[in-house]
Amino acid sequence: MENNRITELFGIKYPIVQGGMVWCSGWRLASAVSNAGGLGLLGAGSMHPETLSEHIARMKEATDKPWGVNIPLMYPEIDRLVKLIVDSGVKIVFTSAGSPKKFTPLFHEAGIKVAHVVSSSKFARKCEEAGVDAVVAEGFEAGGHNGREETTTMTLIPQVRRATSLPLIAAGGIASGEAILASMVLGAEGVQIGTLFALTQESSASEEFKRRCVSLEEGDTMLCLKKIAPTRLIKNRLYDSVKEAEDKGASADDLRAILGKAASKRGIFEGDIDNGELEIGQIASAVKSVRPVAEVMKELVDGFDKARNSLIG
Repeated sequence: MENNRITELFGIKYPIVQGGMVWCSGWRLASAVSNAGGLGLLGAGSMHPETLSEHIARMKEATDKPWGVNIPLMYPEIDRLVKLIVDSGVKIVFTSAGSPKKFTPLFHEAGIKVAHVVSSSKFARKCEEAGVDAVVAEGFEAGGHNGREETTTMTLIPQVRRATSLPLIAAGGIASGEAILASMVLGAEGVQIGTLFALTQESSASEEFKRRCVSLEEGDTMLCLKKIAPTRLIKNRLYDSVKEAEDKGASADDLRAILGKAASKRGIFEGDIDNGELEIGQIASAVKSVRPVAEVMKELVDGFDKARNSLIG
């Protein structure tokens, strides 16, 4: 893998970014990805500000490589969180689930690079107007919260590439060197990988969750909860209840009542496989074992180089 605008923007060896996934992306995972040459991200979406502060401190001890924080802009204490990130000297922020227009100038003033996650070329253009440094174009194969457009990664990347001149990162359904190469052929300059890293040894997800994920077959995840925020979930007892309610025309409040309190924590972090919200991407069906990050990163880089060389012939 050669240097490009993504490696130069973030100061990393490989243009591989780890998704800032709720209940998975603590300091152990993020530092392992950064130490292996990628960009590790702390997942602030499942952390209270005090918890994030602790993880930032641990990150600074665990790696001297570049790393960042992922912030869902729907976070309930967003202003407090942004202040914490600025005051802590974080250098890279990935934002999602909202408009980056409000906070990007503030981050830039503090010397922080900003990337924003989008699900359409329309939002990519708005990101460029907002002044972000890079965009992540995420297809609906991805796990967790998702775009309403249901546009696949292979469809989305070339359209976003035409819509903006910003450095472009592809996300959704990427878990191999071959998939990284395909993304780059379509116009991406880097990739963001969630599912594959969520199922590593360093991920803070529960062992029960990881075991369930590596046993999945094609079609075992579905997009649902569109009246709240479209979310890709593993089919389980909770999913069945949501699906039945949605088929009957349930309101957003009805669906929230079914989910209950802290549904994703219950499923991903605490390992309630039947009654928890199990967020993971479609590509989980191709992941069959839980391995260390260093091994996963090496396989991605070697797979990319082998695939590229085979095409060059």
